[in-house]
Amino acid sequence: MNQPELHVLAVDDSTVDRKVIQKLLQISSFKVTVVDSGSRALQYLGLDEEKNSDCRFNDLKVNMIMTDYSMPGMTGFELLKKIKNSSTLKEIPVVIMSSENSMTRIDRCLEEGAEDYLLKPVKLSDLRRLKDTILKTGPEHTGQTQTRKRKHKIDQSQEPDYHEQTPSPPSSPQHAQTKRARL
Repeated sequence: MNQPELHVLAVDDSTVDRKVIQKLLQISSFKVTVVDSGSRALQYLGLDEEKNSDCRFNDLKVNMIMTDYSMPGMTGFELLKKIKNSSTLKEIPVVIMSSENSMTRIDRCLEEGAEDYLLKPVKLSDLRRLKDTILKTGPEHTGQTQTRKRKHKIDQSQEPDYHEQTPSPPSSPQHAQTKRARL
């Protein structure tokens, strides 16, 4: 049985990061569309014209949205909220990408409905895991996805909560990845 080609909308204001995520997604056999801002993502999805979005959305068949958290104009978090508040788009999994490993930010994104929160630079293994999740949940992303998100959050909160009280010194992306791997 052939697996369906999954379509990812990748949103990042950095040209370099867009090219990296596009290449990684293509290596993982995703169909990829890249845009440089949250407002362009909404235009692409037809959310800026809610009345016409039904026709347009059905033609697009976006299976997942990956967005950078920190972007000028509309942040990835604001984009997430708009998608989750849309009657036509709310079932699409949204993955937040960021170079900052902030437990407060991660929790806030997951509580607002994000499927996952990935630290940059995104790794091929992250994308393979996401692809498996999408294929398991199928076209209706309710139920199983909610359970997985709660489990993901519980896993992260097993570490003591002292991170939010004590500011940590800036760290390299490699250090952040190692720290994230321990979570």
